[in-house]
Amino acid sequence: ECFVYGCHKEVHMLAAIKKSKKQRVFEKEAMPHINALFGAAMRLTRSASDAEDLVQETFMKAFKAFDQYEEGTNCKAWLFRIQTNTFINKYRRKVKEREILEGNERIAAQHFLVHPQSKKPTLDPESAIVDQFLSDEILKALEHVPVDFRVVVELSDIHGLSYKQVADAVEI
Repeated sequence: ECFVYGCHKEVHMLAAIKKSKKQRVFEKEAMPHINALFGAAMRLTRSASDAEDLVQETFMKAFKAFDQYEEGTNCKAWLFRIQTNTFINKYRRKVKEREILEGNERIAAQHFLVHPQSKKPTLDPESAIVDQFLSDEILKALEHVPVDFRVVVELSDIHGLSYKQVADAVEI
């Protein structure tokens, strides 16, 4: 048993050594952008826990595909592209699920019984705090912009990506 355990331990150590260079380069290139990605995720999802999940999924996908990343290129734009695609795919799926699960009658009843905007600060205090950082006019305007266009505004105007980087991120 000790021999098998010892061999397993050595194999595990060798695997860790092989991964460690990839991890070191990934941490050097990608991790400095975690705050920017989280900020964008908060504005996209409007929920701290959803934003954390989105950033985590972005980093998992990025690490998995890190062999495709060319070291020295714009890692921030590459990460935003992964995050944007992940969000849009999840958002579209949620919209379809919501259409199936929630009919017009449910929405009408919810509006009459509880006004959703009045409970927003209580149900999602993190988003309420984040929302305070942007002007009310901008937030109201962005609420009415379809998600595909809102992502473009977020990436270019808030995160300062160039139009080319935004175009690459949203694949247009």
